[in-house]
Amino acid sequence: MSYVPEIESTSPEEIRKYQSQRLVDLMEYLNTNSVFYKNLFHQNKIDYRSIRTLDDLVQLPVTTKDDLQQHNYDFLCVERNEIIDYVTTSGTMGEPVTFAMTNNDLDRLAYNEYISFSCANTTKEDVFQLMVTLDKRFMAGMAYFLGLRKLGAGIIRSGPGLQRLQLESMKKFRPTGLITVPSFIPKLIEYANSQGINYRELGVEKAVCIGEPIRNNDFTLNTLGKKITDQWDIKLYSTYASTEMGTAFTECEAGRGGHHHPEMIIVEFLDENNLPVAEGQAGEVTITTLGVEAMPLLRFKTGDMCHHFTEPCSCGRTTMRLGPVIGRKQHMIKLKGTTLYPPAIYDVLNEIQQIENYVVEVYTNALGTDEILVKAGIRQTVPGIEKRIKDHFRARLRVAPEILFLSPTEIADIQMHEHSRKPVIFIDKRKGS
Repeated sequence: MSYVPEIESTSPEEIRKYQSQRLVDLMEYLNTNSVFYKNLFHQNKIDYRSIRTLDDLVQLPVTTKDDLQQHNYDFLCVERNEIIDYVTTSGTMGEPVTFAMTNNDLDRLAYNEYISFSCANTTKEDVFQLMVTLDKRFMAGMAYFLGLRKLGAGIIRSGPGLQRLQLESMKKFRPTGLITVPSFIPKLIEYANSQGINYRELGVEKAVCIGEPIRNNDFTLNTLGKKITDQWDIKLYSTYASTEMGTAFTECEAGRGGHHHPEMIIVEFLDENNLPVAEGQAGEVTITTLGVEAMPLLRFKTGDMCHHFTEPCSCGRTTMRLGPVIGRKQHMIKLKGTTLYPPAIYDVLNEIQQIENYVVEVYTNALGTDEILVKAGIRQTVPGIEKRIKDHFRARLRVAPEILFLSPTEIADIQMHEHSRKPVIFIDKRKGS
């Protein structure tokens, strides 16, 4: 039986009361220990003791990625000799940011993934193949390892890529679950088919999918999700997290959004004026961490645009649920009068069988407006394929990008440069980016 913390099945009123109490403690902690936040309170003439409830949060300025980049170590709330581990962000939205973690922070991270895997119907009877990196100061791989260890589940640390090694590990250890970037699964299936390996009989029952959306806004599987499940009868669980929040939102069996863990984090969904949006409207995910010792954050804007849902879930949890990430606010594209986010482009590309891999580039044209160039990996061009691809884009998104065909190997080289921790499929070359 998977574990559900008591707070996650109480009333919304009880959850708000609990989080308000934790917020009061956090304000005291930040004012005492954080150089950045103590200065922020002073500069904005904020009496930190006046912040008593979640409704009071709107009185506070938001924290941005720029703040973290410019004042990185001013966020540190402990002495250097208390730091056990250093992690860095991936740098997809600018210069990477360093985060320090104490022993208590690592315990918190383990607990977060313990309850997140419990959402994904994982027990100590499971064995997971961990297909992400644990090196290069990457938090995610370590977090999954710590959470599965706390849960008591088996772990196969196979790392990313290397289809042959992954399948050999599956044959040998018979994992019940995978932790992977979902776009890698079709590549694994293709390799298995080419080698005459019956991947369906390797014992895998589910996959926890990281880093890429597998659902549409109505929670149906998107093109990538359907491509996987049409070929492999496994249960897909979506999870959303970031280094800054040190917390995950993971789906349960219902597959109706990632569950909020209120003991770990306060979540707001804000508009352009940093005010809360109503349910049913997309807002920028803005977080306040709870229980973080070394580098807690207050009203940090993640850049991710999402919907949120508050009705109780069929699994019994009463917590808010986070919808699929629509896109990063910073990555919004305006192409010929149509507003797009990169995931919508990926979804179209994933529908086109001839395209093996791709990179989407956006740049500013001579008129000062956005243009999109899709570099598509294809083994052999056939007459009319570019027109068919553009027509497909127009049918789905009303507009079409420019297309450049390259070999899949050339695309892979662009995706994985020397310092990459995960494939780069979006490159923003716009002025000011």
